[in-house]
Amino acid sequence: LRMLQVKLIITGDDFGYCPRRNQGIVNCFLAGAISNVSLLVNGSAAADAAKLARRYNIPIGLHANLSEGSPVCELLKMNSSLLNQDGFFHGKMGFRTALSKGLLNMSEVKQELKAQVELFHELTGHLPPHMDGHQHVHVLPEVRHVFAEVLEEYGIKYTRVPIEPGLHNCDWIPPSLMDFYLGVEEDSFNTVDVFTKHGIRWPDIYIGLSTMGRNMSVSSIQSAIDSAILQLTAKAPQSSTVTIELMVHPGYPSVPPVGGCGEGPDDFSQSWERLHELQTLIKPELQSHYKSRNIQLCSFKDL
Repeated sequence: LRMLQVKLIITGDDFGYCPRRNQGIVNCFLAGAISNVSLLVNGSAAADAAKLARRYNIPIGLHANLSEGSPVCELLKMNSSLLNQDGFFHGKMGFRTALSKGLLNMSEVKQELKAQVELFHELTGHLPPHMDGHQHVHVLPEVRHVFAEVLEEYGIKYTRVPIEPGLHNCDWIPPSLMDFYLGVEEDSFNTVDVFTKHGIRWPDIYIGLSTMGRNMSVSSIQSAIDSAILQLTAKAPQSSTVTIELMVHPGYPSVPPVGGCGEGPDDFSQSWERLHELQTLIKPELQSHYKSRNIQLCSFKDL
């Protein structure tokens, strides 16, 4: 049996959220535990993150954010459908509610996404090779079309489509979170044709919902990777290369008031779960697992 070649992109999300997040992500990268990062340009430590990426040559893309904190587009900071009464984005669930009620202006969504690409360019000196969505807003109805247009306009080739192969077998995920994940999955299925039509690409396999925070362990990552590869090779036995993106959120816990995207850090960012991810990802037995499976860590520009 010839060895299947696996290219694994391990993306540290929320780079730029706070100095402690940045430090954790950089340490992870230097330990060879992640291979790519996704930058929140409205994060309070975004400029610092961009400097670190340049200093350590960390492959970096854009984590488009429409749900947490403040917009970067000046015109939208004053008065826009994207803001709640406190002048911040509507939040992870609030954004979805406002969208389903038809309250969000898609031309403002487009304006903000373009402003974030421009700011990314300003901070890093280049356009993002990949662009995904904070809290998976990029696969939501209506938003997916605008998002795809922006990627096509800027020639951004790669994105993330969060359909995780083994998700339904993960009985350790609490029902409320599973409901959210199944919503993300359904939105993702409905996004595939839209992204395809705009010539946008993404890795063969996505992993990251079942392995988030407290649910991350060496074995949860290993089995997610192994079963995803098995499933894919059963479907396409002739393929010799498989690409995977593993979404992770390592970092040292945020300490308020420092951090966040305009309104301070959220609970997940202040929790021990970030540190738990960092400590799990740098374990040597993970690195040796990659080697034994012929898994090569890379970034989107290596695809």
